[in-house]
Amino acid sequence: MKWALSVAMVPPEDLAELVQVAEEVGFDAVSLPDSVFFPEQVSGDYPFTSDGERMWAPETPMPDPVVAMAALAAVTRRIRFQTSVLKLPLRDPLLLAKQLASLAVMSGDRVSLGVGLSWIPEEFRFTGTEMRTRGARTDEAIEILRLVCGGNGPQWVEFHGRHHDFDRLMVAPAPTTPVPILVGGHSEAGLRRAASLGDGWISANKPLAELEPDLARLTELRREAGRGDEPFAVWVSPVGVSDLDGFRNLAKAGVTGVYFAPWRLYGHGLADHATRLESVRRFADEVISLY
Repeated sequence: MKWALSVAMVPPEDLAELVQVAEEVGFDAVSLPDSVFFPEQVSGDYPFTSDGERMWAPETPMPDPVVAMAALAAVTRRIRFQTSVLKLPLRDPLLLAKQLASLAVMSGDRVSLGVGLSWIPEEFRFTGTEMRTRGARTDEAIEILRLVCGGNGPQWVEFHGRHHDFDRLMVAPAPTTPVPILVGGHSEAGLRRAASLGDGWISANKPLAELEPDLARLTELRREAGRGDEPFAVWVSPVGVSDLDGFRNLAKAGVTGVYFAPWRLYGHGLADHATRLESVRRFADEVISLY
């Protein structure tokens, strides 16, 4: 089992020390969310609450995840960084590939990219992108990211798709180790995208009972895609799991990594900086060191 510290909604000024402590006590990775902006009026429902309302305030800090990963990689040596999840169709994939390639090289290959579609209509409208084609554009964007960040170093690449098109070009620097791409989503389309295009799958906050059908479907879809024997990471954000037995049950179900905020496991909500640090150390003592 791999352990990732989720730093969603943590004040930016507290991140460096928090991540350094996580690296010190044995966490494998840091998980960063993506929120481009907070529209005052939203015409869609948030899919992960019962009432469809967002569960954070407009002023909640959400640093750009690529910028944050670069800053945190500069003050650490071992720990990895991943997004959970970056809203891929809101971004130009070639510009993102340039950022990701630079970050991979300069961090010593310590970055993975978790991607999703976004549920907010206003995000697409305000960024001049199209919500209707977000799935197809995401598929093409993943292909472009693999061309640039697939582990072959700088090379000539080109892409000619329905939504993205460019002739031969080279991005440098570019990593010599592939950047893993994790695909989020609980819909049939999302699971199918993960199974066919991803190096792994990343879940939303769900209890194991709700994750199990998705895990079973992923296995079926990977087999259908001819990828049943390939390595495949399964990252989940488990609800209701906080002890060794719970995490062992996740592993038995096929989970390879978890991302979470330990202070929330211990009932502290957002907590203050000292409580967050204490929670990270406590979880490492009570779970990671004994797993």
